[in-house]
Amino acid sequence: MTLPSPDTPLYNHPLPEIEQWLRELGCEQDSQELNFWRVEKPTWKAELTLEVEHISIRYMNSGYGSPDIERNFKYSLTRQDIESAILAGP
Repeated sequence: MTLPSPDTPLYNHPLPEIEQWLRELGCEQDSQELNFWRVEKPTWKAELTLEVEHISIRYMNSGYGSPDIERNFKYSLTRQDIESAILAGP
């Protein structure tokens, strides 16, 4: 399965392609709640949720005793923009 161009809005991606993209980013899908994903990088970890109108990402233990940081990204953004925002971390 080939993903559309990175500058394609995420709402133009079928669900299997969004799932493939998340796997390529290193995310792992929850086996019980299929819209729930986790990703862990060397300096942060996060939970992603595929909502009806947006992707929600919550960065856990974002550092120095600060609370978790939650951000929402509309599906109208390009895949590249959402990927850059997610991988930038908290």
